Amino acid sequence: MHGLAIGFSANDFEHFKQVQGEERLMKKMWIGCLLAAVSVVSVASLHAKPADDTAKAVEALELQWLKGQKTNNPDLIAPLLADKIVVTDGDGKVTDKSETIAWYKKTHFDSAEYSDLKVAVFGDAAVATGGFKGKGTDTMGKPFEDTDRWTDTWVKMPSGKWQCVASHVSRVKM
Repeated sequence: MHGLAIGFSANDFEHFKQVQGEERLMKKMWIGCLLAAVSVVSVASLHAKPADDTAKAVEALELQWLKGQKTNNPDLIAPLLADKIVVTDGDGKVTDKSETIAWYKKTHFDSAEYSDLKVAVFGDAAVATGGFKGKGTDTMGKPFEDTDRWTDTWVKMPSGKWQCVASHVSRVKM
């Protein structure tokens, strides 16, 4: 009896084997929990990344729209608008794409700035909101100075291109 020669009884040896087995089981459980946690975090980051990328892409499109206003260049804005876009301006007038582009061609901006630009992503749709301050001359050549809140709804088209399908502006009274 090899174990008895150094002061262990058969019961001690069985207890030792049982404790060792429990420790192995605990280690396996900890490793399993760790792997599960890493998997959950990895899956969550995979789902968050596309939404973050989409939000950044839509934000860049909004900034292109703003650049079109700042530089009085409707050609920068036209490709952003879906063919069937519905635009509601600050006066409540509803226009389509051609009317909206015609408005941009006749309106001259001396200044245009966004504030509080935010994008929320919903799969293949995104909603962008923000504030706008602009000065210039309107389609009738009269000076204007507007402070607005706006909401744009973007959809990923079958081509993979993001376009604005609805835009709404509300005047902010100062």
